[in-house]
Amino acid sequence: MHFLTVFWKLLFALVPPTDYFNGWACFVVSISVIGLLTAFIGDLASHFGCTVGLKDSVTAVVFVALGTSVPDTFASKVSAIQDQYADASIGNVTGSNAVNVFLGIGVAWSIAAVYHYSKGQEFRVDPGTLAFSVTLFTIFAFICIGVLIYRRRPEIGGELGGPRVPKILTSCLFFSLWLLYIVFSSLEAYCHVKGF
Repeated sequence: MHFLTVFWKLLFALVPPTDYFNGWACFVVSISVIGLLTAFIGDLASHFGCTVGLKDSVTAVVFVALGTSVPDTFASKVSAIQDQYADASIGNVTGSNAVNVFLGIGVAWSIAAVYHYSKGQEFRVDPGTLAFSVTLFTIFAFICIGVLIYRRRPEIGGELGGPRVPKILTSCLFFSLWLLYIVFSSLEAYCHVKGF
């Protein structure tokens, strides 16, 4: 396992300690490296989708999301193990998604909008299937939040962990919701399910 991960260990060894500039050096370098890796994964997934004949939306939902979310999942697991409560783990997931959405989309679209404005052009983004994806995601998110709230009961013992059977059932449910999201998004992308 060490030989498989040595590149990543060496790459992230370049991140300065949190003592420098009150943690700002660590934050800026970490965000920069994460941004570069996300761009690399996005391009790699786009080339892969083009090679096998998948639409960009399906490639994005399956491979890009998976490639950017798996490291977040491991970071959340480490955070949950090291913390007495799930606060740090939940904060990591929420923060990483906020950075992905606000920086990943917001900064890129802002730069594109300023560029087109400076050229006297109008910057337009085709909404595509965004309404269908957001609605589907919102429904599944409410199901997940309901399950997490239910898991706060004393017999289970919290949102994460707890007895083996509820833990496995929750994991299977969340994994099946992810698979359903991929299936419905793919069916909608290939016009087998009508979007809105």
